[in-house]
Amino acid sequence: MVLLLKNLLFTIVAPGTVAVYVPLLITRNGAPASGASLVISLVLFGVGGAAYLWCVWNFATFGRGTPAPIDAPKKLVVRGLYRYTRNPMYVGVLTAILGWIVLYRAAALIVHALFLGIAFNLFIIYYEERHLRRQFGSEYDDYCARVRRWLPTRPRGPAA
Repeated sequence: MVLLLKNLLFTIVAPGTVAVYVPLLITRNGAPASGASLVISLVLFGVGGAAYLWCVWNFATFGRGTPAPIDAPKKLVVRGLYRYTRNPMYVGVLTAILGWIVLYRAAALIVHALFLGIAFNLFIIYYEERHLRRQFGSEYDDYCARVRRWLPTRPRGPAA
């Protein structure tokens, strides 16, 4: 139960802020699109949200941790969407933000998405990957050899 609450709190604070609250602030005076753009945006919200939640589920149930760096999983999570890309949680958040871009067509949302994408990439390269390499050693190196950082790929090698 405590792990569930920690994951919920992190989700509200971090991705909830950048993928929901900030886009709402940016678009508060805008008119949403309709028709096909509305449908596409809803699909992007659904795909992005589902990807994020699936990853959180794997972090909690298999890794026994949360997405928060201060309470990261105790085991290397290489199942689910992590078989296709090393950063599906970030991809899910960016996909949801793409939904906002399609829905509101606001340049400020594009800037927000670009800023986040750059920030995510820098954080991954300069903190996460180094930390995971120290924590999991050759297991993480083998994983990196099989799975790309961003672009999804077909699974190669053993699944956990």
